[in-house]
Amino acid sequence: VGAALTASALSGWGAAQEQATSPEQVNPAAKDLLDKAIQALGGPAFLQARNLTTHGRVFIISEGATSGFAKFENTDEYPDKRRFGYGENNAVTLVNNGERGWQLDRFGIIRQKRDQVERWKVANRYSLVNTLRELLGEPGLLIQDGGTDFVDNLPARVVEIVDSRQVRIRIYLHKTSFLPIRIAYRVQDSETHEWEEYADVYSDYRPIQGIQTPFHITRLQDGRRYGETFRNYAVYNRQLPPDYFTPGG
Repeated sequence: VGAALTASALSGWGAAQEQATSPEQVNPAAKDLLDKAIQALGGPAFLQARNLTTHGRVFIISEGATSGFAKFENTDEYPDKRRFGYGENNAVTLVNNGERGWQLDRFGIIRQKRDQVERWKVANRYSLVNTLRELLGEPGLLIQDGGTDFVDNLPARVVEIVDSRQVRIRIYLHKTSFLPIRIAYRVQDSETHEWEEYADVYSDYRPIQGIQTPFHITRLQDGRRYGETFRNYAVYNRQLPPDYFTPGG
């Protein structure tokens, strides 16, 4: 059943293999680990989810201590749309739709700055869902077995990926459940040209509509925590208005 599930569900993953320039680019052991991770997350239900809406609290961390927190409501429509409102009654709402981004607040609507949009695009590209659903379907990937490690107090198997942008990604999977524990990546700032290390840590998985969904996400930059998200509600595949990811949605 597992082999049939993988063969039917991972069409993008299979396409990436076909377009690889040589068999050595995709290590069979690494591919097997990614197959197991996708099945652990929900298989077809995970791969076919259209959107996810979550509520909860988001914490901003500075100098190792919490500097602020807010209630939030967020909807992601895969692969590149979001509507994120935070504060009392969603006092501020960030809307992103591909290359475009807006901020809505009591003063009206303004365009997000270019660097703000770019930061969101990078974080979104290497998120759990887009890494395993979109990035694995791209041609020219180098995918290798990174061996074993111990990360976030858990034993892990590691898959190393170099994508078409020459970004190195490390996916840490729980050694027995194969659920993603951490996704780390290294990118170059477009303005300063300095290299920055990012990581998203995923925990407190709960089954929602057949999909294992992390309810606690910790975000790291250069090894330091800068944000934490605690979800208390999640639902997939809501019917959304056609203009939901526009300023007036």
